[in-house]
Amino acid sequence: MTTIGLDVGGTKILGVARADDGSIVDELRVESAHDEARLLAAMAEVAGQLASANRANAVGVGIAGLVTPDGRLRYGPNLPQVEEVDVRGEMARRTGLPVVVDNDANVAGFAEVAQGAARGARDALVVTLGTGIGGAIVVGGRILRGANGFAGEIGHWTVQRGGPRCACGADGHWEAIASGSALGRLARERVAAGVGGAIGEPYDGYAVVVAARLGDVVAIDLIAEYADNVAIGLAGLATILDPECIVVGGGVVEMGELLFAPLRRAFVGHLEGETHRPEIALLPAVLGERAGAIGAAALAALTFSASVGAGLRREGSGDERSGDEGSGDEGSGDEVASRG
Repeated sequence: MTTIGLDVGGTKILGVARADDGSIVDELRVESAHDEARLLAAMAEVAGQLASANRANAVGVGIAGLVTPDGRLRYGPNLPQVEEVDVRGEMARRTGLPVVVDNDANVAGFAEVAQGAARGARDALVVTLGTGIGGAIVVGGRILRGANGFAGEIGHWTVQRGGPRCACGADGHWEAIASGSALGRLARERVAAGVGGAIGEPYDGYAVVVAARLGDVVAIDLIAEYADNVAIGLAGLATILDPECIVVGGGVVEMGELLFAPLRRAFVGHLEGETHRPEIALLPAVLGERAGAIGAAALAALTFSASVGAGLRREGSGDERSGDEGSGDEGSGDEVASRG
């Protein structure tokens, strides 16, 4: 079956059409919107165009924020005017197709563990550094969801008392110092202080990378500072979760070793008992910015494919996400590490 996957964040809506063999056969991108009516209209337009052009059978949505198992977005710090929205019901009504909804980082993690950088891992952490920070925690081959489906909000814990204001309104959250957006903030602070080196307009993360690749010492030092901010959170999570590997995704991955070399050094330095632990690999995500959309489409295929879904339910995963009520298929588990 062909399925549509949407990755809905604070800056863009990315949609893909996924064929039976897992290949991506179509893609569409539009700007995101920060009010409920415009956001839902844009999501439905993307899904509808892709579904019509590719004769799709179902839709999966990954959206940034707290998502309940029945597909309701409770709250999203980077979608500030979109709260308590029945995303699954609205999308099913607007597209006429069965719909499954999950957190955007969960579906990105689903994709990276099923067919990406962490393929085959039973215990992994997938971290997305974008407008905010998203996380998918894989324990024993299953995505950890918690009592209410809200587990994995790894950007929102305090790592710096009195630190910068987070999009959620709290001070000092990891997201405020380590998201992709935070790199741009650090650059603007340096420029405002008159020590911006060769970092040019618009003084964002991309400008930092351009300057660093030209050998600018200020930009290189700034990336090292940013890498240390990222490492603080990764090391704390690794101490708690003990993963086999940590996959880092989002736009910052395009920095390559400019980021990963200082990140690996800083990570080891912050990790408790590092000389007594097996190495925890820090890996760049391989599915790129499409990971969330690919994972959402794969989740829709898994949820609404009767043969695969029934097989997973027989395995007794005990971890189900609800699909559209009209589908006749109540969803499926998401044990991902064992699938090719």
